[in-house]
Amino acid sequence: MKTLNIPDLRIGEIYDKKYIDAEIHYESINKMASFFGEHVAVHRHDAFFQLHFITKGNVRVFLDDVQFNCSAPAFFLTPPSVPHTFITDPNCEGHVLTIQQGLIWPLLQVHLKVQHLNPICIQMSQLQQEQHQYSLIQIQDYLNKIKQEFASTQEFRDFALKNLLNLIFIHIVQLSHLNQPFQKNISSDLHIFRKFNELIEQRFTEHWSLTQYAEILAVTEMRLNEICRRIANTSSKKIIHDRLMQEAKRLLIFTDIPINHICYQLGFKDPAYFSRFFQRHAGVRPSELRQTHEISQ
Repeated sequence: MKTLNIPDLRIGEIYDKKYIDAEIHYESINKMASFFGEHVAVHRHDAFFQLHFITKGNVRVFLDDVQFNCSAPAFFLTPPSVPHTFITDPNCEGHVLTIQQGLIWPLLQVHLKVQHLNPICIQMSQLQQEQHQYSLIQIQDYLNKIKQEFASTQEFRDFALKNLLNLIFIHIVQLSHLNQPFQKNISSDLHIFRKFNELIEQRFTEHWSLTQYAEILAVTEMRLNEICRRIANTSSKKIIHDRLMQEAKRLLIFTDIPINHICYQLGFKDPAYFSRFFQRHAGVRPSELRQTHEISQ
């Protein structure tokens, strides 16, 4: 995938603003999925590594045009600036760790003599040797400890997090040569899918119809829907709605913009319809979501 037109998604700006300058960010997969949706559109993280560890369920991952199918327990590592997208099962659970690359490269290049790290996807079912299985179990154990440390306010928290990170990446490097076999996608379908996501990013607040998207992509609505179901296991319409919901949640949680103004900013003409749309997809009204997050802060 070329990085042109693929958004640089910064977790601290889009998802969790209190960590906007943080070198390390931790969140559970199910909480991230409740915000971004089960299908996460093509994006990249400039200057950040991102590690996903799946403890339950399955994930289809596309790392730089290469498809991996992961079944728990498993992990995939996305190096900085690598375009990627993934689709999680509804019952998927696990960890998401986003790390500033400056914390990792000294360990890799100076101590482990690793000058370049490709995208990696490893799952337990492919590991035959006991030492490799041990490494995967250790990564999961260290992530559980990072989860606890990240939520704590104890002295030396940052020192503990950085040392746990080093241990995780040592095991990742030890497993990297076992990167699982990959499945190349049909290039034309993947290109259409990626262009569809790029168009959504540009036009989702204009509420384009599927016909308009299909015309620009030079395919029929049926073909576009088939491609989305094959690659993302969801409909083309749901991908559009998920992007609207992601932006609506971001504005409701991280800004104090009045809900009626958010409605118009997202291209809705009627606040009552926006409220019904939001409740249909989120299970709560916009005001209830905002109130819940105000109480929890």
